[in-house]
Amino acid sequence: MHILLIEDDIAAAKYVVKGLKESGHVVDHASDGEMGLEMALSSKFDIIVVDRMLPKLDGLSLIIKLRDDNINTPVLILSALGEVDEKVIGLKAGADDYLAKPFSFSELLARIEVLHRRASPDEKEVFIKVGNLTMNLLTREVHRSEIKIELQPQEFRLLEFLMRRSNQVVTRTMLLEGVWEYHFDPQTNVIDVHISRLRSKIDKPFDENQMLFTERGAGYALRSNG
Repeated sequence: MHILLIEDDIAAAKYVVKGLKESGHVVDHASDGEMGLEMALSSKFDIIVVDRMLPKLDGLSLIIKLRDDNINTPVLILSALGEVDEKVIGLKAGADDYLAKPFSFSELLARIEVLHRRASPDEKEVFIKVGNLTMNLLTREVHRSEIKIELQPQEFRLLEFLMRRSNQVVTRTMLLEGVWEYHFDPQTNVIDVHISRLRSKIDKPFDENQMLFTERGAGYALRSNG
């Protein structure tokens, strides 16, 4: 699953992000309501987990704006306000579930999985496709057109991260946190090396249809080739 976590408590966010990633999910994190709303409107997520009390835009207002914009992604509210009346307010605002803090990670994960099954009961994500580039998440195979592309595990993870955010600029910070799980810049060229290797495999044999671009001063973008 591709999950958006909107949480301003850094310690709580790190705890949840780490647990979700270890459970095999892709996680994007926003630290305030305005950033979370922008991300939710600009990208497709399977589940949105949102703290109720957020700076700049509170969780309830964020959910209302999403529903007004016809974004029907399942939303789980996290809140220290655990009274029944508060839960009812959250659900009436458009949330699909409400989990009071403090919570166990196992319960959070179970609720996320239930929401995902409810939203797509017969759908199991197997393929990611961007243009003529296809990734099979079960067999771990990648093809461009009919040509199989052999990737190392970290290259596969990097490509999956980029494919899930196709046609968007992905910053170096996003790659360090999302692919390498670094929450600091190690001051190495690890990203450049892996991007170069990935480009040599998915682009070099197809020079007329480049997909992986360097956006100078911003990051990288995997763009559909039609």
